[in-house]
Amino acid sequence: MAGRSLAEQMDQFCAACALQLFARSASLTEEHAEAVNALYSKGQPKPTWLLWALTTAVGKSGDFLPPLFFWSLTDQDAKKGTDCSRVFIRMLTNILLCLAAVDDDVTYAEAEYITECADKLSALCDSAGVKKGKPGLRAADFVTSAQPSFLEKNPPRAAGQTGPAQPQTGDKAAGETAEKPDLDALMAELDGLVGLEGVKKNVKSMMNLVKVRQLRKENGLPVPPMSLHMVFLGNPGTGKTTVARLIGGLYAAIGALSKGQLIEVDRSGLVAGYVGQTAIKTQEVIASALGGVLFIDEAYSLASGGENDFGREAIETILKAMEDHREELVVIAAGYTGPMEKFLSSNPGLESRFNKYIFFEDYDGGELNAIFHLQCKKNGYELDDEAEAYSKEFFDALYQGRDENFGNGRDVRNQFEDMVIRQADRVAAMEAPTKEDLVRFTKADFLPETEQAETKNLE
Repeated sequence: MAGRSLAEQMDQFCAACALQLFARSASLTEEHAEAVNALYSKGQPKPTWLLWALTTAVGKSGDFLPPLFFWSLTDQDAKKGTDCSRVFIRMLTNILLCLAAVDDDVTYAEAEYITECADKLSALCDSAGVKKGKPGLRAADFVTSAQPSFLEKNPPRAAGQTGPAQPQTGDKAAGETAEKPDLDALMAELDGLVGLEGVKKNVKSMMNLVKVRQLRKENGLPVPPMSLHMVFLGNPGTGKTTVARLIGGLYAAIGALSKGQLIEVDRSGLVAGYVGQTAIKTQEVIASALGGVLFIDEAYSLASGGENDFGREAIETILKAMEDHREELVVIAAGYTGPMEKFLSSNPGLESRFNKYIFFEDYDGGELNAIFHLQCKKNGYELDDEAEAYSKEFFDALYQGRDENFGNGRDVRNQFEDMVIRQADRVAAMEAPTKEDLVRFTKADFLPETEQAETKNLE
């Protein structure tokens, strides 16, 4: 609608909306960073947001302002009698709803922001005399919780402060120790994860080992040195980041770590472009992770650039920190099984410090289906009888046809988000959709129209 000449402005506008929306999220996760990185036009450079950079940017995000190109679009619509600008509003609402749901939780604050965006843009259409289009979605219908926003829980850091900002709530005195995570709640969350039975068993065994170690220390008994560092092996989307977060909280709950926060990075978050900067950059990340877990995704990429690559400097800095901060830092290196084995054998120090390996198997069809149903439940969607029956068939086929690019839970999340958009397009075309229409998925929502036609032809 806008033309490729406006692609750069469109990208900047969508990214700005995402940052302002995420400021109203209950928390920020790696999924939020991935979502922002997916917002770019064909032919434009792909963004490279990291979680820590996103957190800083969200803290500085401002108010919503209609973009300049939208004013031109409304003028054209008013002259030509078209409603492209109103179509754009519906599209933007769909995009923002998908962004709000990346953490499986849509807050009232997020819904209010989406409504504000739609209302401000609609007001411009009304003032320009653009004809009325199809009714848009009501963001309030998608609310699943009323959690405080990210900025409410994580106020901007003071000058010179390192590490994550600590929220100031209620009447707590400055410097008061934060409450320990709830052990029972974390264990219940671990048990509630779909599949991962072997992983759960390993985590519980480690917990028992650490508990006994803590008890021996409290009773004045000798405590042999033990490394808490781990390697997570497996394909993407198998819950590695989620389990790492739970481990940090569990260790904090039993006193093995002082805070239990999770700091997630990849190569780009550790390696700089000039000599001497990588060590500084890596040390800053380590400082923010002290008292918790440093989770290094695709860790093998640090050793993939040859002898003169700066990734080697990051590895050496991390190895030193693992030894110097043995009692206040847990490092978890994660990635595909084959590359991780080569990575660990590339440096004798890595093999000696990582002595616990946990393998995350691919989810099977039934588990993928269960994850999908959890997504539906959290976001207030239901399946009609035909869609319910087809759901099992769909995810069994997804599992059986998997290849090296299989994304496990990520593929489920992508499928869910695509279905939200297809369902929204279908509902928006109705004259008077009911509440049931707003929450119901049908079999047609599982596949794009082209694939639906191909399936019918095959049948």
